[in-house]
Amino acid sequence: MHLIGVCGTGMGALAGLLASAGHRVTGSDRAFHPPMGPALEKWGIETMPGWDAANLDPAPDLVVVGNVCRRDNPEARAAIDGGMRYASLPQVIEEVFLAERRGFVVAGTHGKTTTTSLLAHVLREAGNDPGMFVGGIPRNFDVSFRLGGAQSPFVLEGDEYDSAFFEKKPKFWRYKPWGVVLTSIEHDHIDIYPDEASYLDAFRGLIERIPEDGILVAFAGDARVRELASEAKCRLRWYALDGDDTGDVSAIWHGALAKSSARTTPIDLYGGGTYLGRVTSPMSGAHNARNAIAAIAIAAEGAGADVATAMNAIARFSGVRRRQELLAVAHGVHVYDDFAHHPTAVRETLAGIAARHPDGRVIAAFEPRSATASRRLHQADYAAAFAPASVSVLAPVGRPEIDDGERLDTEAIAREIRAKGREAAACTSIDDVVAHIVDSAEPNDAVVLMSNGHFGGIYDRVIVELTKRMLQPS
Repeated sequence: MHLIGVCGTGMGALAGLLASAGHRVTGSDRAFHPPMGPALEKWGIETMPGWDAANLDPAPDLVVVGNVCRRDNPEARAAIDGGMRYASLPQVIEEVFLAERRGFVVAGTHGKTTTTSLLAHVLREAGNDPGMFVGGIPRNFDVSFRLGGAQSPFVLEGDEYDSAFFEKKPKFWRYKPWGVVLTSIEHDHIDIYPDEASYLDAFRGLIERIPEDGILVAFAGDARVRELASEAKCRLRWYALDGDDTGDVSAIWHGALAKSSARTTPIDLYGGGTYLGRVTSPMSGAHNARNAIAAIAIAAEGAGADVATAMNAIARFSGVRRRQELLAVAHGVHVYDDFAHHPTAVRETLAGIAARHPDGRVIAAFEPRSATASRRLHQADYAAAFAPASVSVLAPVGRPEIDDGERLDTEAIAREIRAKGREAAACTSIDDVVAHIVDSAEPNDAVVLMSNGHFGGIYDRVIVELTKRMLQPS
């Protein structure tokens, strides 16, 4: 099998998954930079630089076309026009890995990667041998894919993004969902879904695909989730935390937060009104408490996991890279990396970090890079999203090709934050971002670097500069 665009997060994971299933796998891409390039080599993937029809000689049995490819990609065109068998990434997952297995799909605008990773971890701890396909690297597995047992559940991060230029449908429609977690729905991916109605239709189609004997575990605190989940023909189980507005539904799986410490978030868990015990989560923030409850609920009701075992497994979850990941402590300053880019994710991430560091300030550095974050769709929401931070540092928009009238106005966001009495700066360069962070940080503070991209390689620079400044004599 040959993968075009093999260095993408999903395509690279698919290459590793196919190789672990015994297939010979080749792949092409424009470059093979770390970490994916060395990982592909480690997994035994034969790599080919550049997109060239010659990469398809001799013809593979199947060509997988990544959604990074446009319809004029020379290699994809050679495969399609040459009559070779070709497919999208989700089609391959459906046909190769889900033909005889139940898909457990974690979907929603927020929390997918963490909840998918949690669910796979909980199922393994409970004695299952789950398959896994996730858009991050769970530290309990150290890879983003897992073949698992032939009869075990296959846990997938349910991406609503489209599949390929020749298959303009949400990826998760192909994941044969038997069990689904639905965490949240907020209009996103504006490049694919121009309005909220089209975005809702993607999730409506996922719910319609759950068979009657399947299960949907849905967050009761989201009005859009309540609206769509109520249409499900399968078993429906609601989950929520104390204080969540659940409208006219009652959450069967319900949690109450106890006082957090610097290292843990205790959750008192109830099932059907019965106290089940205390879950000790190593993750900060109410959003991660909800993710933990969802993973326990579907593991227990969907896969038959022992509830006590599932609850205890949460304490042994090691987190996911780029999700509130502590990179370093530079002379008392904690430096975190997080993937947050939607205003809701920014707010929840910062609130969680603030709860973990009550004796210091939160310094938030944000790079708007996704197609949605780079535009003004959520312009009005960002200032409030940075409320948990004492200092907000906004990087230049990562997509300068967007027209001025459509591009996110970071200076306007900074002005609004300052009007509320907090520090904020809209920077014109990555150098400026680093300087603002380093000038602001003091021992006990937490620096949170948020981007769904590479943030101009800022991570090591911030740590080095903070260390240098702290070492300077006063």
